[in-house]
Amino acid sequence: MTDQTTPPSLYAPREPIFPRRVTGFFRRFKWAIMIVTLGIYYITPWIRWDRGPSLPDQAVLVDLASRRFYFFWIEIWPHEFYFVAGLLIMAGLGLFLFTSALGRVWCGYTCPQTVWTDLFILVERWIEGDRNARVRLHHAKWSVQKWRLRLTKWAVWLVIAVATGGAWVFYFTDAPTLARDLVGLTAHPAAYITIAILTATTFVFGGFLREQVCNYMCPWPRIQAAMMDPDTITVAYREWRGEPRGKKHDGTTGDCIDCMACVNVCPAGIDIRDGQQMECITCALCIDACDDVMAKIGKPRGLIDYMALSDEAAERAGAKPKPIWRHILRPRTILYTAIWSLIGVGLVYALFIRSDIELTVSPVRNPTYVTQSDGSIRNIYDVRLRNKSGEDRQFRLSLSSDELLRIGLEGTDQLILRIPADTTLLQRVYVTARAQDPAANAAATPLRIWVEDSEAQTRASKATTFNGKGN
Repeated sequence: MTDQTTPPSLYAPREPIFPRRVTGFFRRFKWAIMIVTLGIYYITPWIRWDRGPSLPDQAVLVDLASRRFYFFWIEIWPHEFYFVAGLLIMAGLGLFLFTSALGRVWCGYTCPQTVWTDLFILVERWIEGDRNARVRLHHAKWSVQKWRLRLTKWAVWLVIAVATGGAWVFYFTDAPTLARDLVGLTAHPAAYITIAILTATTFVFGGFLREQVCNYMCPWPRIQAAMMDPDTITVAYREWRGEPRGKKHDGTTGDCIDCMACVNVCPAGIDIRDGQQMECITCALCIDACDDVMAKIGKPRGLIDYMALSDEAAERAGAKPKPIWRHILRPRTILYTAIWSLIGVGLVYALFIRSDIELTVSPVRNPTYVTQSDGSIRNIYDVRLRNKSGEDRQFRLSLSSDELLRIGLEGTDQLILRIPADTTLLQRVYVTARAQDPAANAAATPLRIWVEDSEAQTRASKATTFNGKGN
């Protein structure tokens, strides 16, 4: 007889998580971080910064059309992308450092997914009520009231999502101008498409996927284990103190009364008492919830707390835990800090020593040289001059070499060029050696092309080679 039993599914449907409201130090700290981070994100594009009449006055601007990145008084050109690369490396090392020292504090406090999910849950709580009310509403049949509450919540979420997508595009063009164009429906289609995509992702990720983004889409939960060790300070449960669980206070049970407060406030829906778990983002809301319960039953706080696993083992054995500084200052964190600092110092040094005047020299190799009617040898170079200041400047070109060489510019008898503010000029340059000069007959003669801004008293140069008939 054939067994017709349907095999169990390998995939279980998601159980919605409805975190309960909690108060305490860490919850207030998270509110403060949310206000600061969202404030920076939404307000920054509207900050003005006067760079002169010919430059944008937006403090932070990624100008893709002109291939510039402006950050207050700093301007990054395309050939200076190493600054951006250095900042990205510092961000990665910073993530390694903080994870090694304090666990997933980035995930718990400042990750955009966490911040917007917190905001969406706050809206949900305002409209639908606290945890118990939201659970009842979730299981209730669809009715006029349920539709009213859900549509109201989704409408507020959509407003937040639109504001999020709209704020992002303001970083790439002048914010007031784009705002007028968006309202007048005259903005470029790319702006509307970008806003629509970011609105959809914010609405879905923050409102519906929530912890699933962290568990299934983000790679960091799977990498974090390599960054952590027993000295990493993270959220943990003092099992030696809390077990066995029970509500009796006759000395046969631990401090944990199994009230489930720590589980009910967790945005990831885990039980911290089961030990370290990949889903835990160390937001510390379970600490606030547990401390509140401990205060009510007359027990000391810290049943759930930030601590190192090595300290938990030491406490279990009756030993004194290490000082905090010994957990923070250990070889791994010192190494991360040293590398992070070296890169930061290098970037700052490179930023402050760079000049407002730059040039690149590209010899024209087809042909390698030109023999003129009088027998002289001419080499041709494409010189790209950059005026990185906020004003129009006059640059003078010259050359230096151990041999006698002459320099000339295509299209002018002068050696002085006027270059507008914050622009690049491509100028063809001729370098000539007379027929009787050694450079005309040598295979290669070193030379250096100079550009000087006499007004700003700055100069720059690039070394190149003059090719003669001996080549």
